[in-house]
Amino acid sequence: MMMKKLLTLALALTMVLALSACGGDSGNSDDGSDGGSSITGDDEQTGGDESDLAYIQSNGKLIIGYTVYEPMNYTDDEGNFTGFDTELARAVCEKLGVEPEFQEIIWETKEVELSGKSIDCIWNGMTLDSQKEANMNCTIPYVKNAQVVVVKDGTEYTDTSSLIGKTVAAEVGSAGEAQIIGGEETEPDANLAQADYVGKSVQTDCLMEVKAGTADAAVLDLTLANAMTGEGTDYADLKIVDELAVENYGVAFRKDSDIRDLVNDIFAEMMEDGSMQALADQFGLVLAEPAAA
Repeated sequence: MMMKKLLTLALALTMVLALSACGGDSGNSDDGSDGGSSITGDDEQTGGDESDLAYIQSNGKLIIGYTVYEPMNYTDDEGNFTGFDTELARAVCEKLGVEPEFQEIIWETKEVELSGKSIDCIWNGMTLDSQKEANMNCTIPYVKNAQVVVVKDGTEYTDTSSLIGKTVAAEVGSAGEAQIIGGEETEPDANLAQADYVGKSVQTDCLMEVKAGTADAAVLDLTLANAMTGEGTDYADLKIVDELAVENYGVAFRKDSDIRDLVNDIFAEMMEDGSMQALADQFGLVLAEPAAA
């Protein structure tokens, strides 16, 4: 009987110790977990609440997504990286107190790169439309543009019906492509829709196709076509023969970014003091019409 009592007591003590240990572990786990969750949550919340301006200022730079696109962003004959957008971005970054860092991107994935923070803005002659403005924070229009048809000099052309059944090149994801195959907000040109479309990664490749004779025409931005075709250029044998659609350029920041409004203010200042017009004159561009009050 005594042995039985001793065994019972030992078992009871073992259970008490086990429960005490579990209770202690649970308490430590709760404290650590709650404390950890609270810190993590606060950190995540802080990260989520951090303004875009604070983010780029903490990095000390604005990462600018671009493609090679003369006269907006390109390397000149002296090896200098320049262009209207390049110089404008440098001026704006100086006013924002950050350094510009230019990062070449694939135009088709620009919005993915922007939301993923591999770039901080898209600053590269980007055509504004309601879809872009719904998905990103876009600035006011600052440069006027149009989609134009470029052919080799000597090509017979009356209007886009001349290109039915012909090969036409455009940059993938561009406003020029939308004129040929249609887009979210653009009905294709009825004649161009009957052409054999060739998509290229950059607009300059479209000019190369026409020059080489592997495409009969290209549809691309007036700003680039003006800068890169005609006498004194690498594409002296190419010419603009038609204008299809007038549009405006803007800069895109992340959705709800607080940088956009600051850049708009800087744009307004530069338009008022004439420095924006001086840049436009330097690169042969036309500024967008001021927005109606």
